[in-house]
Amino acid sequence: MAKIKKKGQSGQAKNYITRTQAVKKLQISLPDFRKLCIWKGIYPREPRSRKKVSKSATASTTFYYTKDIQYLQHEPLLQKFREQKVLEKKISRALGRGDVSDAARLERNAGRPDQTGKPRYTLHHVIRERYPTFIDAIRDLDDCLSMLFLFANLPSTTSVPAKMIARCERLCHEFQHYLITSHSLRKSFLSIKGIYYQANIQGEDVLWLVPYKFNQRVVGDIDFRIMGTFVEFYMTLLGFVNYRLYSSIGLKYPPKFDQTKDDKGAELAALTLEGVNLATNEETTKAITNGEGHGPDPKVQAEVDKLVKKLRTESAADKADEEMADGEEEEEEKATDAIDKFEPAAPGGDVLPQPTYSGNNPSKLFANCTLFLSRETPRQSLEFILRAFGCKRIGWDPILGEGSFTTDESDPSITHQIVDRPIVQAATTEQGDGEDNQTAQKLGPNQRYPGRIYVQPQWVWDCINDEELKSPELYAPGASLPPHLSPFVKPTQGQYDPTVPLEEQETEGEALDAAIEDAKDEVESDEENSEADNDMDVADDNDNDEEEDSDAEEDEEVEDEEDEDEDEEEVLQRQRELEAEISGKAVKSKQVDPKLKAKLEKKKALERKKKEEAEDLERAKGMLSKKKRKLFEQMQYTNKKKSTEDMKLRSKRRKLEKEKAAGKA
Repeated sequence: MAKIKKKGQSGQAKNYITRTQAVKKLQISLPDFRKLCIWKGIYPREPRSRKKVSKSATASTTFYYTKDIQYLQHEPLLQKFREQKVLEKKISRALGRGDVSDAARLERNAGRPDQTGKPRYTLHHVIRERYPTFIDAIRDLDDCLSMLFLFANLPSTTSVPAKMIARCERLCHEFQHYLITSHSLRKSFLSIKGIYYQANIQGEDVLWLVPYKFNQRVVGDIDFRIMGTFVEFYMTLLGFVNYRLYSSIGLKYPPKFDQTKDDKGAELAALTLEGVNLATNEETTKAITNGEGHGPDPKVQAEVDKLVKKLRTESAADKADEEMADGEEEEEEKATDAIDKFEPAAPGGDVLPQPTYSGNNPSKLFANCTLFLSRETPRQSLEFILRAFGCKRIGWDPILGEGSFTTDESDPSITHQIVDRPIVQAATTEQGDGEDNQTAQKLGPNQRYPGRIYVQPQWVWDCINDEELKSPELYAPGASLPPHLSPFVKPTQGQYDPTVPLEEQETEGEALDAAIEDAKDEVESDEENSEADNDMDVADDNDNDEEEDSDAEEDEEVEDEEDEDEDEEEVLQRQRELEAEISGKAVKSKQVDPKLKAKLEKKKALERKKKEEAEDLERAKGMLSKKKRKLFEQMQYTNKKKSTEDMKLRSKRRKLEKEKAAGKA
């Protein structure tokens, strides 16, 4: 006889457990349970049927896997949480008795990380469990870096202590130093949210977001306890990663930290990198070159010299034969020395990036440049990017902090200066004093240092994304900058591209519509000019002398006759419109420009062609099965949506270009 199954002891009812049941089973508080789940990577699950899991479950009931909760029962952090709970009970009991000294002693032993910065527990074992290999940790660095850079930019409050912010900032600077030393930074993008960075670390692409250095306003509707739990875990993770990365390139970790420089705003310059066993290696090499230490045995050295001489004579003959063979191979390879091109197999296929001979090293892009950052530019991001791409001579105004190559703006070694100021408008007072709108400018209005290139900050980002020094004329102060496109989005065929001229990517219908609008505008302008000329003629007639009154009366009679003729033409035109409306025929226009008429006819032919193609497509769809037809219609809908968005962008650009041309005219 089969064993009778009891209700609620198998199936989904046994596989899932509610949050309340899990907290009771682990015997910890709800905040500690949240911390534990975040650190261990356990998150709620949604069962297929809530009724089968629990009859009393509501829409707000949270479920977890029972196996996950059983896994948490063996966690060493549970004992730490329980000890902390017992200590808090002792503190509250001491305060209830009025024993303040005993409560203060217990409070010092509590080890609160938000106040002392030294928790009584560590998350080292959790990091090792969640990331068994180093590559796994690198793949999970995206959210880690974004969160730590965000907290490094926040002001200190009761929910975000100053020690946590200082540690986040130091870990971020250590990571940036590794990217600068290893030249791992690849791309960057200025967005509304902040600055995106992408680095290639041991073959893995890591993308993170850094907020702008503005004064942040901390609002009260954000739960900083949950975010602080993530930050606590991410700080431990980045500490592990930084140690491994520094060790991989032969640097000591942690680097030396100068508190005085950091207080003066040095940031990256407050850390000093050191190599592992650098001094001992230099001493051993000096000892060898000076002939110190024990030398080799002279008999053994003589035998080695004989063998080396014999091997050299044998290899000389082999080299002659190899050179003859290499000469023949080089002659054959001369004809095939060109780079292979990727050509589309069919018309309309994807266009692949073509290979080129590139002699530029991105890690030394700014190696030959000496840059000076004006006080209005974002110094932190520019310093990091420039140093990561080979620039070692960066100066800035002393008000921006320490650590610069030079603070003298008139230094003759400066080759480029990055400015983000508007064009200077000098206002001269009655006493002859000239005032400008730049408090930090040492020269006169609209004056520059000779032999120096002035560019806007976007020049740096576009240079590193294209891996070449862009033309500085496009980024001159006051110039309209080229579009700053995201380097993380790959352009696809048929998509709107701001870098391509509008005529090369607009469709035939859009070009016709634009031409028709231009022709209509020309006709309207001609009509307005003619009306203005008529008004001028009337004004001239009214200003005639009194001697020509009789002639003026005759002219007025002629004008009255012309007005009567125009009224008759309007009546006839209206009569034609009424007759056409009754008969259902089109109204004949008075006069149409021949160019405009030809374009209108061409547009009608294009619309007729599109209609025929749509009818052919509908007939072809009738031959498909129902499943394929739905799939094809879904593809059509997606393509139509994309083309509509591209068309809106092109029309917006056309309007802007027309306004710009009208302004120049």
